[in-house]
Amino acid sequence: MTHPQLVEKAVRWLRSYRCGVVLSEQACASGEMPDAIGWKQACHSVLVECKISRADFLADREKLFRQKPERGVGSERFYLTPPALIKLEELPIGWGLLEHRRGHIEMLRPSAKNLRTAVGFRYEMNLLLSSLRRVEVRIEPQSITDFLKWKNRMAEYNRGTLPEGLTPAEDEMNGFLEPEVPC
Repeated sequence: MTHPQLVEKAVRWLRSYRCGVVLSEQACASGEMPDAIGWKQACHSVLVECKISRADFLADREKLFRQKPERGVGSERFYLTPPALIKLEELPIGWGLLEHRRGHIEMLRPSAKNLRTAVGFRYEMNLLLSSLRRVEVRIEPQSITDFLKWKNRMAEYNRGTLPEGLTPAEDEMNGFLEPEVPC
């Protein structure tokens, strides 16, 4: 299995883990480039680092944001590997371990849920905002605000009513706006 294939598996796993927003291989200001990171309700983030070799895992431990975990992103943090690449006792404190076995991902150890610090949260915001800006650049000359209001335009084109099957924006559930629930 290649690294890009494992990253694709991580993205799918994050979606099944109920992350509504998922990014892969996007750089943030800390220098960290998460293989995959997703966000659940109340801004709870889940990081997945994919490792296909021992050398890659050992090199990862030397990175500044691993040496100083308060600079890292992810309320929860996982390594995703092929079977038996990492021993549980080798994991950083609080990290979980996922293994890709026979076409599915198995959780060998869950992650702590409170690993992100205020510094890590700022890095996540930087990551999200820079990603959103890249989207805005691609949809110009339309603004991101106008793009997000496409349902309003759909109603305008449909004589004031939304096409069948579309929910009005004010009735959509948005778990990211819900108050934080203790883990």
